[in-house]
Amino acid sequence: MSSPDRSLFLRRRLPWLAVVALAFAAGLLLRGPDTESPGDAATEAATVWTCAMHPQIQLPEPGQCPICFMDLIPVGGGVDDGDPRSLALSETAVALAEIVTAPVERGFAARRLRLVGRVVAEESRTRTITARYRGRIDTLFVADTGTLVRSGQKLASVYSPELYAAQVELRSALGAARQGDSAAAANLAAARQRLGGWGLTSDQIADLESAPAPREHLTLTAPAGGVVLSRDVQEGDYVATGTRLFVVADLARVRVELEAYESDLPWLRAGQTADFQVAALPGREFRGEVVFIDPVLDARTRTAGVRRTVDNPDGRLRPGFFVRASVSAVLDADGRPVGAEGGAEPPLIVPATAPLITGARSLVYVRDPDSATPRFLGREVVLGPRAGDHYLVVSGLSEGERVVVNGAFKIDSALQIQARPSMMSPPTAAPAIEEAAPAAATAGPFATPAGFRAGLGSLLAGYY
Repeated sequence: MSSPDRSLFLRRRLPWLAVVALAFAAGLLLRGPDTESPGDAATEAATVWTCAMHPQIQLPEPGQCPICFMDLIPVGGGVDDGDPRSLALSETAVALAEIVTAPVERGFAARRLRLVGRVVAEESRTRTITARYRGRIDTLFVADTGTLVRSGQKLASVYSPELYAAQVELRSALGAARQGDSAAAANLAAARQRLGGWGLTSDQIADLESAPAPREHLTLTAPAGGVVLSRDVQEGDYVATGTRLFVVADLARVRVELEAYESDLPWLRAGQTADFQVAALPGREFRGEVVFIDPVLDARTRTAGVRRTVDNPDGRLRPGFFVRASVSAVLDADGRPVGAEGGAEPPLIVPATAPLITGARSLVYVRDPDSATPRFLGREVVLGPRAGDHYLVVSGLSEGERVVVNGAFKIDSALQIQARPSMMSPPTAAPAIEEAAPAAATAGPFATPAGFRAGLGSLLAGYY
């Protein structure tokens, strides 16, 4: 056929092609509840056969898919018109989809937290030794960090002109007091108090009083026993008042500092028992009690400090050890760890496989107890923290209701195929045309006025 003939043919057939296309659209729009007969409603409620590869194929009888020729499989009766978020299925469809339900219960679901941290010296058992007078460090008796020292053990020999002058004053007041001078007794007490304020013990002061002459060097002793964590001076250093010389810690009890993420904080409380292990002592487990939880989060790591104390009589736990800890905890109905002040009513819990979580919303499918055939209703819920294989339920469910724990995504997929509210598409408001014209009929996803549909019906009848 030449080009002029083809153009003439299309011009002659174009009106008829337009009528056929318009009739096809009218057929789509004419579908609706008002055009269905009671027999159609019964057929819709019956089992529908569809193709696994082409779910848009829905036939009332078994057979083969007209597209790919695969055997059709049965599905339920479809979506209930009363609730767009409900899906009614046959018993056969429920079995094929492997849908399993479980009741919403009250119970204490335990969660085991995994935390990391390190061993540090306990602050209350750590002493910082500073210079209380000006002087020069001439001899160090403890030269290495990590050395175990006893209370009163010699640490360093110090030369100080101030101490030498204080000794001269002490001996002068002592000589005057021995001669019976009434004013010398007050001077002697003041001289002794001055030396005591500089850290000299009563035995050291008595030794200075009995010495034949003032001493040029005095010995600095440890005020408490422990391990030398740091030494900040060398022999020959001149020190001023307040200069840090040594840090000594008693490691008979140490502290473990852990880091907990903000999502773990609801499960923690003071007084909990926690187990931990260190890499340096494989196979050995230690136990301690949580004594403090930092009320302020670290802005960089989004964690809060969790402290606990541990007895360490044999000194095996050393500051700096890396720690892996675990804490087992449960929450009550008020969202507080069991054992804290408040009630101990068990919370509502559902299996972790029940909710479909999109990030902003959580959806579960609940079986309708009033329906004779299996019918599942979509419902948005508010979930609490996850505890092992369960979620705590804040709102949206009641005790005793049965939720889908296996096959919920299949139900949701069936609703998505039919453009119904689902996990990915929340319910929306009804179109404005339905509010303005209550007499409008709904046909599938289209909403059209009755007059428009009647005119299309006349056009279709004239065409046939």
